[in-house]
Amino acid sequence: MPTAYRGRFAPTPSGPLHAGSLLAAVASYLDARHHGGEWLVRIEDIDPPRCPAGSADTILRQLDAFGLQRDGELRYQSQRHAAYAEALEQLKASGIAYPCDCSRKQWREHAIYPGWCRERAEPPEGEHAWRLDVRAAERFGGARAIAGWQDRLQGAIQLDLATLGDVVLKRRDGLWAYQLAVVVDDAEQGITDVVRGLDLVDNSPWQRLLQAALDLPMPRLTHLPLITAANGQKLSKQNLAPALPEDASAIRTLLHHTLTLLGQAPPPELATASPAEQLAHATPRWSLAAVGTAPSLSAATAPM
Repeated sequence: MPTAYRGRFAPTPSGPLHAGSLLAAVASYLDARHHGGEWLVRIEDIDPPRCPAGSADTILRQLDAFGLQRDGELRYQSQRHAAYAEALEQLKASGIAYPCDCSRKQWREHAIYPGWCRERAEPPEGEHAWRLDVRAAERFGGARAIAGWQDRLQGAIQLDLATLGDVVLKRRDGLWAYQLAVVVDDAEQGITDVVRGLDLVDNSPWQRLLQAALDLPMPRLTHLPLITAANGQKLSKQNLAPALPEDASAIRTLLHHTLTLLGQAPPPELATASPAEQLAHATPRWSLAAVGTAPSLSAATAPM
């Protein structure tokens, strides 16, 4: 029998984890463990140019160092091309995906891709992408229903698919796009709950539309506040956020700080306890309500 709760942490190995990604990992881990569920790790390495050699191994070592022990098989998206191709064929057959050879330069004056290729009868010769026609939401209960849901932390969320536009499913260089890959893998791995940063909230309508179109379950969604740097930007690899520490003492201090940022109020004396002890203390006491719904956490000066 499958577990009633199955969560996951799915980093892109474009570099080592930082304090922001640690916060998401810890929250998803504790939410799964608190509910007696499984916590899976998936390496989202479908974009090789962005994934330096050794980065995935670094991430796995970092998770181990912080006591975040995964369940089940480690999944690499780079090994999943056949599954994504099958899903795209389903979308093509249903008329929901269409070929597009427009370059970003051609539509740079538009806020989103304007859908110029939506009515194309045949794929063009040469390189082309495949896009999701968001108008298809009307076939699955309507755009409002697809783009609206009850977030476990943020409450009722309502976005507008029309303002998000027709997302790419397969790039013109032949690489798979995140939106299709994540939906296929979440379904195959039986993911029931997705806990991730608020910066990914606008990905959810596309993913929910793909789930509806492919007749896949829709996991419960939880979007966490983000950690911001001193300049107000979210911590990210693009903004050169420092990698997680490797020193044992610094790891313990940072994990305690992360639990504090998540509103879990760990006792001060646990700041020197091992990651296993800190997580064991936090798991039965985990409170999603304590995390809060602020768009960002203004305590980015995490000890490193």
